[in-house]
Amino acid sequence: MNFNKISIVFFLIVSLCFSFVVFSKNSKSEKDISYTIGPGDLIDINVFNVPELDITVRVSGNGAITLPLIGSMRAEGLSISQLEKKLSTKLEKRYLNNAQVTVFIKEYHSKMVSVIGAVKKPGNHELYGEKTILELISLAGGFTPDVSRKIIILRKLKNGKTLSLSIDVDELMIKGNPKLNVPLKAGDIINIPAVSYMNVYIFGEVKNAGHIKMIREGDITLLRAIAQAGGFTERARRGSVLVKRNENGKEIKIKINVKKILKGKKPDFVLKNNDIIHVPESIL
Repeated sequence: MNFNKISIVFFLIVSLCFSFVVFSKNSKSEKDISYTIGPGDLIDINVFNVPELDITVRVSGNGAITLPLIGSMRAEGLSISQLEKKLSTKLEKRYLNNAQVTVFIKEYHSKMVSVIGAVKKPGNHELYGEKTILELISLAGGFTPDVSRKIIILRKLKNGKTLSLSIDVDELMIKGNPKLNVPLKAGDIINIPAVSYMNVYIFGEVKNAGHIKMIREGDITLLRAIAQAGGFTERARRGSVLVKRNENGKEIKIKINVKKILKGKKPDFVLKNNDIIHVPESIL
């Protein structure tokens, strides 16, 4: 191979490498392509061969950006390619021929949703394109073991009011109800509560006496507590169950006839945190 051929091959290799680097630098991710610009976003704008016009600018609260030569213009609601085209058109009208403008999102702020509660990665998450509640749970690392059975979505409406959406976790995750896999909107707050417990102490004629932790789901009742303690023993006096409760620093005692509750003659008794239950022994 003579010197001229070597020079040509070398030139082609260098050109290909340069093209690959330029392509890699300017190629945009799927996220960038689908994203629409909004208030708070930090944007890098580069004009090819005109470094004086390169600028990093943040989108204002009213959705505008201010640039050299162009002045103030609206960017909110535009995709990256739409903003590039708009900037190129404005520059070509007055200053440049064949203006080549490249836009990159340096910081995403406008399309955020907040996730709090029983997920592995709580915090703010970027919302680009359309995302559903299931996709967001995945982005947040999934549930923690103490997740409760409800997901609450808080959404600010245009009239200033807040809409609250409640989603049953079992219906969504286990039964796969597609109606509950709602699409999210920017600014949504997703609250995934952890299970909370109430402390109850039960002594006397039950099969597993002592401290029990009861999941707070609806009313925590006396029958539920007795059931969680294994139920009555054969010697239990069901008509004279005593509940001790501290109210405003004073101990009060409430006598309850569980026989009447079981027969439907009385409503079940609703317990409070730290109630003490005593089931006496029947007198033969």
